[in-house]
Amino acid sequence: MADTGAERRPAGELEASVLAILWAAGTPQTPGQVQRDLTLPLARTTVTTILSRLYEKGTVGRERSGRGYAYFPTQDAPGLTARRMHHELDRDTDRETVLARFVSQLSTEDERVLKELLEAGDE
Repeated sequence: MADTGAERRPAGELEASVLAILWAAGTPQTPGQVQRDLTLPLARTTVTTILSRLYEKGTVGRERSGRGYAYFPTQDAPGLTARRMHHELDRDTDRETVLARFVSQLSTEDERVLKELLEAGDE
């Protein structure tokens, strides 16, 4: 299968697709197995590159499988989202302002949940 990348995909779309396959599998997957389960027509080398980049980011782990590797997610989807949020927060030097703006833009329901979580952490 060759890449038909005439149109550029949004950043992160391929990584998200690969992660979804790994989460659904529940066991380590080789690049060939991931490629088979993708709905996108990607070359195995492209899938291997995506998995290697996810490994370098710490998003997936890997174990030997024959001459190559089988990959598995290091976190579930909520854990990965939380990690991304921390990463974004760490990119700015004015954490207080960033957090204040984040909280001010929460929905009433999200604000309630956050308050409950913070109060539960004080116990």
